[in-house]
Amino acid sequence: MTTHHALMAALQGLSPSHLTLDNESHMHAGYYDGKESHFKLVIVSDNFADKRLAARHQAVYAAVSPYLMANGGSIHALAIHAYTPSEWQTIHHAPNSPNCAGQNKH
Repeated sequence: MTTHHALMAALQGLSPSHLTLDNESHMHAGYYDGKESHFKLVIVSDNFADKRLAARHQAVYAAVSPYLMANGGSIHALAIHAYTPSEWQTIHHAPNSPNCAGQNKH
C-alpha cells in the first residue's frame, strides 16, 4: 500500500465530508519518481466544529502519526488545511503551497 493510500485510510477515522491529499514531493529537493514525503491535506469534517486550529491539527496528526518521519514513517511534511463544512462552503479551496527553497529546477 502506498503512503498516500495509507494516509487516506487513516484519515477516514475523522469522518471527512471532503478529503483531498496531494503528493507535493515533486516540488521539493531530492525528488525521485514515486517519492512520498511531502503532502498537502484538505479535510472537511463536522469533528472540527468548536475546535481551534491547533486542536484540528492535533486530531489529524494523531490519525497519521505512524506515517510521520518523526515516528519512523516517510512523511517529512504535511500541510494541513482543516475546515468545518460551513467554513468550506465559503472558501471551496485551500491556499496554494509555497515553493520549496531547495526545489528542483527542471
